[in-house]
Amino acid sequence: MSQEITKTDAIIVGGGLAGLSSAIHLAKGKFNVLVIEKNSYPRHKVCGEYISNEVLPYLEYLDIDVFKLGAVKIDTFKLSTVNNNAITANLPLGGFGISRYCIDNALVEKAKQVGVTFRQELVEDIKFRNDEFIVSTKHHERYKSKIVIGAFGKRSNLDIILNRQFIKSKSPYLAVKTHVKGEFPENVVALHNFEGGYCGVSKVEDNTINLCYITNYKSFKKHKNIGEFQKKVLFKNYELDRIFKETTPVFEKSLTISQISFEPKNAIENHIIMCGDSAALIHPLCGNGMSMAIRSSQMASELIIKFLQNEISSRKELETEYLKKWNDTFKSRLKTGQLVDKLFNYSKLTEIGISMIKWLPFILPYIIKRTHGKPIRIE
Repeated sequence: MSQEITKTDAIIVGGGLAGLSSAIHLAKGKFNVLVIEKNSYPRHKVCGEYISNEVLPYLEYLDIDVFKLGAVKIDTFKLSTVNNNAITANLPLGGFGISRYCIDNALVEKAKQVGVTFRQELVEDIKFRNDEFIVSTKHHERYKSKIVIGAFGKRSNLDIILNRQFIKSKSPYLAVKTHVKGEFPENVVALHNFEGGYCGVSKVEDNTINLCYITNYKSFKKHKNIGEFQKKVLFKNYELDRIFKETTPVFEKSLTISQISFEPKNAIENHIIMCGDSAALIHPLCGNGMSMAIRSSQMASELIIKFLQNEISSRKELETEYLKKWNDTFKSRLKTGQLVDKLFNYSKLTEIGISMIKWLPFILPYIIKRTHGKPIRIE
């Protein structure tokens, strides 16, 4: 059992999109960075795998060329309802499709190149005392730092330890994701409704199609398994019936995740700067969670560098600036996502909404803009 404490400039708990982007950014700023991640790489994750072009300038700054990795350019959005009423629209900014397996692994390799240290461990506690953090792991390792970034995802044991408010309530949502091979337009990201949920469809690298849907547990538990649920619920939507039946699964078994919470979270908790899904989770129908994770890491990293270089004089100033940037960038998106989700929870309202959009086609691009940002400026 080790009693020694390892010191470093910044500790990042969680090695997903937000954590890895922050790690590279801080390491490029010549700081010693430790990433503690409980899982190994590469790995698949339940995710829509569509990213808005708003983050391309930042990924370029991190030396990540997603198109060399095989990312697929996307410029069109398609939406269908339970009653197979469908519309399409151009994506105002556009985006790209890439799997988490691919982009996470590329970020890990880049992080290692720029000197980031990795530890595959489970963090069991984070204490803040005397203006510094002590991070303890399951294997009794302890690490000390002036900065901790929380990037441990949608739901974690740390949320319980930190007594975060959202974790006290059960969430009714679960998500299922698989990859398939078959025909689907490369430039399209689709959102197909079914009773109690919706499914995102888009191409990623290697001519693979990502299928990821979210539903409520109440609807799902009426059926014996995923196969029966899809047959009796999803396939009532003609588009989903066709896609699932005309494609070949790549995964032996679909990936699932439950207890997905869209309850408000604090972007700073016990002086830990939260990034990505640890700070907030936008409804998947907005298709922008991955870019929000990347963008939040950019905002956090720029401010943390100023703090570590004493350009920001106090922790209070650091936290105030981060909260302001977070709210300015994401608060409106999250509210729009909540409103759109409420609309999609009622099939009759969805049908009415689609009919309105057909008569007033500018509405859909406007809603998309409200859940996306402008291309990132690098300071």
